[in-house]
Amino acid sequence: MATANRPRLLVPGLLPRDPARETYRVSPGETTVVTLEPDDRLTVRDVHGAQRAALTVAGEDYEALELRAPGPAELFGPTSPAGTEETFRASRAVVVAVAAPSGDPVVEGGVPASDLQLEIRRATPRDDLEPALPDPLAEPRLDFQVDRASALAYDVSAGEYIQVIDVRGRQCSDFLAFNSGKLQQGVERGLDSTTTRSLMGNAYPGPGLFGKFYDADMEPLVEVVRDTVGRHDTFALACYAKYYEDMGYFGHVNCSDNFNAELLAYTIAPRRGWPALNFFYNTAFDASNLLVSDEPWSRPGDYVLLRAMTELVCLSSACPDDIDPANAWNPTEVHVRVYPVKERFSAAIAHRVTPDAEPKLTKKTGFDPRTSQLTSRVTEYNGYWLPTAYDNLGAVSEYWACRERAAIMDLSPLRKFEVVGPDAEALLQATVTRDVRRLADGQVVYTAMCNDTGGMIDDATIFRLHPTNFRFVGGGDYDGVWLREQSARLGLRAWVKESTDELHNVAVQGPASRDILRQLIWTAPTQTPFEELKWFRFAV
Repeated sequence: MATANRPRLLVPGLLPRDPARETYRVSPGETTVVTLEPDDRLTVRDVHGAQRAALTVAGEDYEALELRAPGPAELFGPTSPAGTEETFRASRAVVVAVAAPSGDPVVEGGVPASDLQLEIRRATPRDDLEPALPDPLAEPRLDFQVDRASALAYDVSAGEYIQVIDVRGRQCSDFLAFNSGKLQQGVERGLDSTTTRSLMGNAYPGPGLFGKFYDADMEPLVEVVRDTVGRHDTFALACYAKYYEDMGYFGHVNCSDNFNAELLAYTIAPRRGWPALNFFYNTAFDASNLLVSDEPWSRPGDYVLLRAMTELVCLSSACPDDIDPANAWNPTEVHVRVYPVKERFSAAIAHRVTPDAEPKLTKKTGFDPRTSQLTSRVTEYNGYWLPTAYDNLGAVSEYWACRERAAIMDLSPLRKFEVVGPDAEALLQATVTRDVRRLADGQVVYTAMCNDTGGMIDDATIFRLHPTNFRFVGGGDYDGVWLREQSARLGLRAWVKESTDELHNVAVQGPASRDILRQLIWTAPTQTPFEELKWFRFAV
């Protein structure tokens, strides 16, 4: 039951706005700087445990935080439990920097570093509750707001980038683009959803190989470079007067009329309803083939980044629909930035492990510099770009190579977690179906990780590196979330630290794989020789 003094969950993953609370992330190997005012309280939290923190104060004004000793403060350590925190009160205005030192390299037997969280409780709550725009990706050429229930037109040069930002979250933005060169010839060619779906084979394009939007002449107008939401619409028109009239709302402002007003300056005929690329509009077809809609998935600061394939006349709207869930019943503004041709941005979509987690953009693996020389056909898999086929070979050739000789596969997206501590074995024994107690150092086992009722969470392999050190290799980020939750629930002294980005790996498989690797791999005398390794054994 909610009370007046207790925060109430309004939307999954979106906390109620608190004008006195701010949170910041400190990534491993990085430093976050914050400004405190008198009587503000700063809490530094070791999210996953066993992560050192270094706190310094600008101008060496350590007395302002009432530190017990002058000089930089070293917080936490290799045995600090997950969730450990320390709080400091500022007696006067001060600038504080908090660093999360990098851990020792995992390949050398170290424990990887993990995130810290900073939470600030302001003594004087902020008056401005406006959500902060995300930082520009580069220096923009255009940077403007599209007010709620309005639309704006703007010109974009070939090669420039268009970023459409949902400022407050759950707000649709309809997008039109016309080939400027053809307009000057008296020919109107804008985005054509049917042509685009036919050529791309998707309900709507996304970052990657099939990421372009076309006109009716099958010429590309824009390419999707980044998308932090992954849920849009290309089937419905931009909202139009007749929709509102049929619902009983005569004279309701609508995107199509707003577009017509902006297009008066161009040689483009008005329409009662504009076919548009409806960013953040959450639609789907149900089992009865009905087009249904719900509240958008977008959060504050989510965006789509496009690259113009030719000279364009573009229009963006902040949809005024307030009679259905399209804008979560509360239309707000959107923001648009246009970046110069000289800029370069990586192609990416965003993943969140849990509803309240920070989004993570798609990355390249450590083997991309070599694989990209062999193919340009890549797909997004589990947060990484991976090849789908190699030039002049293809799936059939690769299958027979693996069966008769050997094949190499980039398995970097598999999630690796170092499970360490005196209760590491007990944690794994409680969460997987194999008897982990029977594993010897240097042994691997394939297993299932299940919940308390036997429901499958993931399959995984477990490496035992030491009596109290294991490496858990699974398919998804949630594996780490589950292991940490069970460690806390059972009260175990075990730490689960992700090492995925430190352990990019390939698999060499096939009957000739051992002969190939024998020429490349050396094992120390303290390890089992490579030639003698048996099934489910490993050497370091």
